[in-house]
Amino acid sequence: MSRTLMIQGTGSDVGKSLLVAGLARAFANRGVRVAPFKPQNMSNNAAVTSDGGEIGRAQALQARAARLTPRIDMNPVLLKPQGASGAQIIVQGRVVGQAKARDYQDLKPRLMQPVLESYARLKAEAELVIVEGAGSAAEINLRQNDIANMGFAREADVPVVLVGDIDRGGVIAQLVGCKAALGDDDAAMIEGFIVNKFRGDASLFDDGLRFIETRTGWPSLGLVPFFEAAARLPAEDAFGLRMRSHDQRDGVVIAVPLLPHIANFDDLDPLKAEPGVRLVFLKDGEPLPPETQLVILPGSKATIADLAALRANGWDIDILAHVRRGGRVFGVCGGYQMLGRVIRDPLGVEGAAGDAQGLGLLDVETTLTGEKTLSPVNGHAPIFDAPFCGYEMHVGATTGPDCTRPALQLADGRADGAISRDGRVAGAYAHGIFADDCLRASLLRTLGAPQSSLRYEESIEETLDALAAHCARHIDLDALWEMAR
Repeated sequence: MSRTLMIQGTGSDVGKSLLVAGLARAFANRGVRVAPFKPQNMSNNAAVTSDGGEIGRAQALQARAARLTPRIDMNPVLLKPQGASGAQIIVQGRVVGQAKARDYQDLKPRLMQPVLESYARLKAEAELVIVEGAGSAAEINLRQNDIANMGFAREADVPVVLVGDIDRGGVIAQLVGCKAALGDDDAAMIEGFIVNKFRGDASLFDDGLRFIETRTGWPSLGLVPFFEAAARLPAEDAFGLRMRSHDQRDGVVIAVPLLPHIANFDDLDPLKAEPGVRLVFLKDGEPLPPETQLVILPGSKATIADLAALRANGWDIDILAHVRRGGRVFGVCGGYQMLGRVIRDPLGVEGAAGDAQGLGLLDVETTLTGEKTLSPVNGHAPIFDAPFCGYEMHVGATTGPDCTRPALQLADGRADGAISRDGRVAGAYAHGIFADDCLRASLLRTLGAPQSSLRYEESIEETLDALAAHCARHIDLDALWEMAR
């Protein structure tokens, strides 16, 4: 018989996604067929699935933890914020439209059916489905027609474990306050709690656990220490990047402007993991470090708006000066589009219809279209003289003289991207290419970095195994199994 358990949080960034990944690997290591599920996610960090759709990157990582191939049913509703036009709405892997926040609330009643359909398909194949909620369980202003938290839990009759984050402080108030804010029927769905991200002597929190148990009536299922190795895993949103201090390591300096609508920024994780690389994320108002050897313009969910933000910060001037000094630039997807002469949006895909002047570092131009390209890709990268694999996820087509020198040659015969005449500026649509050890090593050699022994994909597997062991040590897995239904 299949069982289900739902992990909800007292707020955002309490560690729900990471705990679901750790629990998925821990139960998979016990021989259980596990599947992750998140009814609704909001993220511009998405993954292409084998069935031709897209889901949140966190659910793709959770699928990997469960030793499954990611599929659209694992995240049936994905919201991708894109600036003034609201959010792009993706249902079961496909774009169905755009909506502002208030309009989306009116749409939610129609989304419960596809959510339940996807859940039923997963449940039919798995012995244990671990569901992840979104934001806070007690967002009572969003409770009507909810599909992400208690609305789903009650509709599907799924028991809930509530997670609080002690690292940010106030975890007792978080958990007890959630109980107070929830209606009685919603609170009755919660069958236990976990305190996450603890630091220090666990015995010093014994009284805190007892107080929470007494005030809520819920048993403690674990006091989970802060998992330092979490930084090695792909993050779900850009909040951590914006809070991150500059990397102070010695090494090749790669700079990345933190654009307001940065998307698929896990492209950068393999470079961040390299010991010979100092990856610098530029926050608003920060200049390009003079020692920068490579600038990477990342993907964007609102390319024209982010191009304007890049100029407002003066980064366009910095990048042009960097190239004049002999520096290198590489653009990924939206970043590639910014490097061209012009971006045309005749259909108003990103808001008001119109054109925007690009940086002019590549002799190409882009026209945005309403049709999204979603596809896994692989092939050879002439610019790096190395094989690669990755995925396409973009709207628009780019053409021009520099496209006769493609950055990537796809196995299906298509070319992707462009290289400038002097070879110092390039870009491509494909995401995920820096995860390839050979390609990354070739890139770093051109920048003068020492040879690295990093095997990126192996390091992800090792970290997931360590996370599973961490969860197994500090969470009562047997109690979770008995609680699931």
